[in-house]
Amino acid sequence: MADTEELLVDAQGLVRAFGGRRAVDEVDVRLEAGQRLAVVGPNGAGKSTLLRMLATLLRPEAGTLRVAGALIPRESQAARQHIGYLGHDPMVYLDLTAQQNLELFADLYGIPDAGERIPAALARVGLLARTHDPVRTFSRGMAQRLGIARFTLHEPRLLLLDEPYTGLDLQGARVLDEVVEGAAAHTGLVMVTHELDRALALTDQVIVLRAGRVVSRVASADVELARFRTDYHQLTQ
Repeated sequence: MADTEELLVDAQGLVRAFGGRRAVDEVDVRLEAGQRLAVVGPNGAGKSTLLRMLATLLRPEAGTLRVAGALIPRESQAARQHIGYLGHDPMVYLDLTAQQNLELFADLYGIPDAGERIPAALARVGLLARTHDPVRTFSRGMAQRLGIARFTLHEPRLLLLDEPYTGLDLQGARVLDEVVEGAAAHTGLVMVTHELDRALALTDQVIVLRAGRVVSRVASADVELARFRTDYHQLTQ
């Protein structure tokens, strides 16, 4: 096991409540560089809440959290330089063009070679021909593909994906598969998904959440999909 300083995510006893109910209830997550983790569970299990805490978008109410060595929330700004987050919303501005969206993101992250990275990113997601078109004219799937270009533009060390295949067209799903499978060896990944087959195929480990708590941790390589579906059904009832 890696030392604390080498962990991309070191979360211990994380708690977050809404309206008196714990959405995340004393959850531990440790992720080394290069490791890939899937988080699955029924609706309301706390998956997205957990991911948003790892992304520094929500503050833990209890427990300790370090992301890329930065203590959250005190050092959240430092951690964000290493995080690529893709949620249900592609987080792009509809009235800006594809290029303008990526230029704005590049400015926020101080990317020095944005002029080279932006065309390459748009080409990778199949949007180079729409470089100067407002995002308002894009389909949902195209906007999601632009979101993929956005969240990888600064070459983050930690990819955080919240149901990333929702709304993606077939081309976008292929692109995202390529991004996940082709990520650098030192890049870590945490993916929230309802797709159990992808959870096993694209990650090293799967944790199952129910009512905010971890009820199972399995190594992806050690289980078959059919068996995992049965176990998952029993665990989440």
